[in-house]
Amino acid sequence: MSTPEELPSPDDALARARAARPEMAAALDEDLGWQPIWKRPRTPKSKADKKKELREQRERLRDAGKRRLAAGQSRRPRSRQSRIGNAAARRDARALSRVRHSNAWLW
Repeated sequence: MSTPEELPSPDDALARARAARPEMAAALDEDLGWQPIWKRPRTPKSKADKKKELREQRERLRDAGKRRLAAGQSRRPRSRQSRIGNAAARRDARALSRVRHSNAWLW
């Protein structure tokens, strides 16, 4: 455990930070090759790059469609409880809808 004698004084830490300020500023100003997307210059893509990107996107979407289709046609049985709950909820909703669209509440 540190004793108070071992801890640097706040004044000393502040002096070291002030001394390192020029280095920090230089490091921040230095172009590291990364910028937020909204600050990057718009570089036009070549036709080959565009086509490659679109091809990859089509492939991704096609794969997602296949997964969705497979999930919809999945033979994995649903639990009995979820089937009952869903059916009951549908029945209740249907009954409420009928009441709402009738004039039963007027009598």
